[in-house]
Amino acid sequence: MSLTIKLHVTTSHLNITTIKRPTLPRLRTTTKPIYHSDSLLCLVYKQKPTTMHEPARSTTIKSSLIEPDGGALVDLVVPESERGSKALEAESLPKVSLTKIDLEWVHVISEGWASPLRGFMREDQYLQSLHFNSLRVKDGSVVNMSLPIVLAIDDETRERIGTSPNVGLVGPNGDLIGILRSIEIYKHNKEERIARTWGSTAPGLPYVEEAITPAGNWLIGGDLEVLERIKYNDGLDNYRLSPQQLRNEFDRRQADAVFAFQLRNPVHNGHALLMNDTRRRLLEMGYKNPILLLHPLGGFTKPDDVPLDVRMEQHSKVLEDGVLDPETTIVGIFPSPMHYAGPTEVQWHAKARINAGANFYIVGRDPAGMGHPTEKRDLYDPDHGKKVLSMAPGLEKLNILPFRVAAYDTVEKKMAFFDPSRAKDFLFISGTKMRTYAKTGENPPDGFMCPGGWKVLVNYYESLQTEESSQQQAVLST
Repeated sequence: MSLTIKLHVTTSHLNITTIKRPTLPRLRTTTKPIYHSDSLLCLVYKQKPTTMHEPARSTTIKSSLIEPDGGALVDLVVPESERGSKALEAESLPKVSLTKIDLEWVHVISEGWASPLRGFMREDQYLQSLHFNSLRVKDGSVVNMSLPIVLAIDDETRERIGTSPNVGLVGPNGDLIGILRSIEIYKHNKEERIARTWGSTAPGLPYVEEAITPAGNWLIGGDLEVLERIKYNDGLDNYRLSPQQLRNEFDRRQADAVFAFQLRNPVHNGHALLMNDTRRRLLEMGYKNPILLLHPLGGFTKPDDVPLDVRMEQHSKVLEDGVLDPETTIVGIFPSPMHYAGPTEVQWHAKARINAGANFYIVGRDPAGMGHPTEKRDLYDPDHGKKVLSMAPGLEKLNILPFRVAAYDTVEKKMAFFDPSRAKDFLFISGTKMRTYAKTGENPPDGFMCPGGWKVLVNYYESLQTEESSQQQAVLST
């Protein structure tokens, strides 16, 4: 069954509604910057020359066709002039220690990805998020908020805080991160949180095992102030563009549409087909300069996922090889941790891109999903993510672009949209199969991925095998 899309075009926006669709410890690598030194400044947008039949575009065109949730982006980094006094205050307060994932959430909140949220959730916000996947703001409107963004503490920390209304936040390396003000401490019912977020309490859910099971039995919410913008000093900070930086760049490039693609895997030619086809469709609808936001997730991922630095180097090769056009593509790292929570999490991924200025969001098969941790089946229905997005509260202003399934066409020898009338001609290469190819040194079919990008993956898995072999020899020699 093919995908049928109904297009309603107005002078201000494009609405797309789905009618039918098919069922269906490691070595570190040196990452080369995608744009050689800076992800924005070194790429000069070249506007095509105008003709008699195409009037020049006005320099006042604004790209941010969609306003952030709550009407204004949240920015919780204290001004430099106040940093010293705030740091002294934070030092004098009871301390709450942050894990690596907690710090990623501080990053998310402080830059406005979760606007209008201004800190870790208090109990009323937590319950709204957990039970309604949304928050009601002061004017009575509803914004999407499908994942609880919370900070857990243990009994000892709760006792140490006592009656203090404010606490200082300390990073994993012992550095002062900021202040949480007007705090509220409430019970962390882990089983309820897990069941409602994942729809399962099966053992082995990656985020649960990493961040919830070992966490404390209390949650602390409050208004966040961050002393300095969060940096990771891993050579990739110049790609961690805030929502405001992205909006500024869309305006600079005079984009009249922004379409976002969320991913946590290497880009193969099937992904590129979807992104390039989306741009073609938007041009056909009358947009003059649609810009792609290629937005890999940069927070916590499960151990067998390809690491961020390797993915960024692979994305670099995709652009260098011309599979995607650097002049119409912005690559930025989305700092959120990954939950693998299927239809619940995909709402968060879409909502955050609204705050970054994207008015179109590409969604495919089983977004944010994974295999069941204890059974040989998908944890979520592969179609439910895109169906949920089409009716999720608070996402009405975002245009959802569901795409057809892409597979390898063995006749044309390239990635193409699946044609059920000749299903036998198509080969589906899963992420697991792709990793198996790379681990064993076997090449995928020609046309599956650009050669430069594929070499990055092969080199990564070869480095892992070398490391594992060295570790085994070390054990045997002791």
